[in-house]
Amino acid sequence: MNDLIAKAAIDRRIAEIVIPVVEDMGFEVVRVRLMSGKETILQIMVQKPDGTMEVDDCGEVSTALSAVLDVEDPIVDIYNLEVSSPGIDRPLTRLKDFDLWEGFEAKIETEELIDGRRRFKGVLAGTEGDEILITIAEGTIGLKFEWLSDAKLVLTDELIRDVLRGRKDAGQIDEAQFDEIETIIDGEENT
Repeated sequence: MNDLIAKAAIDRRIAEIVIPVVEDMGFEVVRVRLMSGKETILQIMVQKPDGTMEVDDCGEVSTALSAVLDVEDPIVDIYNLEVSSPGIDRPLTRLKDFDLWEGFEAKIETEELIDGRRRFKGVLAGTEGDEILITIAEGTIGLKFEWLSDAKLVLTDELIRDVLRGRKDAGQIDEAQFDEIETIIDGEENT
């Protein structure tokens, strides 16, 4: 398992518990995070293999995970379980994500300095072996997947259009809804 799915030791322990359950249900785990603050929240991002996720799917996964986590009890403190989809400006946590979202803008951070910097923003250019490729101002560079500490898509009009087009093609939104949203996006571009 890659550290981008579950960074901290407790996240990795929880991932070991939840991944088999989620996969048996036909979904994929995108990220596991135990976040502490005013309240402790266990956030588990999941999706179907085609990248979609509906509210009812989240409820179904939440119910199954609640039961397993109650039995396994990996978290000492009281916490709230939050099962969600990765969203449009999703985290990129698996090597295959960089091929899937090729052509879209992303922000990538590395653990160590690479040529004097840790942050890279540019257009994803797929993968080559164990490297992710990203086109930045200086050209296309390769970064070893294991070097990454964080990666996510940048919310752009192009990304929104593509995701909505996919939902329209899957019959999840109709032509009129798609056209209405596209009109709103076009209107924002012109302001």
